[in-house]
Amino acid sequence: MYTVAALYHFTCFDDPDALRGPLAQIACAQGVKGTLLLAREGINGTIAGPRAGIDAVLAAIRALPGCATLEWKESTATDMPFNRMKVRLKKEIVTMGQPDIDPTASVGHYIEAQDWNELISAPDVVVIDTRNDYEVEIGTFKGAVDPKTESFRDFPEWWQKNKERFHNKRVAMFCTGGIRCEKSTNYLIGQGVEDVYHLKGGILKYLEEVPQDTSMWEGECFVFDGRVSLTHGLQEGSYDLCHACRRPLSEDGKAKPGYEPGVSCHRCINEFSDEDRGRFRERQQQIQLARARGERHIGSDQSPHD
Repeated sequence: MYTVAALYHFTCFDDPDALRGPLAQIACAQGVKGTLLLAREGINGTIAGPRAGIDAVLAAIRALPGCATLEWKESTATDMPFNRMKVRLKKEIVTMGQPDIDPTASVGHYIEAQDWNELISAPDVVVIDTRNDYEVEIGTFKGAVDPKTESFRDFPEWWQKNKERFHNKRVAMFCTGGIRCEKSTNYLIGQGVEDVYHLKGGILKYLEEVPQDTSMWEGECFVFDGRVSLTHGLQEGSYDLCHACRRPLSEDGKAKPGYEPGVSCHRCINEFSDEDRGRFRERQQQIQLARARGERHIGSDQSPHD
């Protein structure tokens, strides 16, 4: 059984590139895999490994400038959900594309998981899911507004087009682990919205702490690792992944026209060229050969998403 730690922390790194090597070195030495993103605004990522290895990497992160109060969310995985360790330098640790956003200056009111149901049940509250459309498709909170955005960069434009719908409403927002809401709530505050709230710890904390019989969550929660989705109690879910477009696939989705393992699904069958699909078939063949040898093919690793 592997320990999985999802984390983010906004702080000011003067030279984030200088942190890459030491973090990668300690993670690899401890048998930890996953992705860590570094930017001047902080750190974001998900890692998995043995208990002692995760503890060592978290200790190293907490020792970074401004990271002593780092919080993270833990779950488990039966199989290692990552194929390698990547520490990458980015302009933003979650990409919104708004240069004036500063979560360290102001964010919305944090709402603990146990208090979330009461808030979103109030008649004067609108609940907005800040995740991407394919994430919302497999699960969200009852009654939540789906902006149908393809990436987090699209959220500000969606808000500008739809903000009049929410006039005189309190706004409650949520995302997988909380990081997008740090920026989206800061953005709304900058737009003059006074009553802004967000779910502390995100969906993952809610699924961990709120019993299923009182839960207002419907479906499963997409995660950016080999488990693909999680359910209540942070148990591994039922979804697979289309390795062409990186969207989640149910068993019903696999039965639809256009599905070919590792090559395409019904959503992306027209999104790639024949040349692309030829490369995907070759990759899938290499993955299958690696499995037959009892190995994991590096090309099956997921790319990080915002």
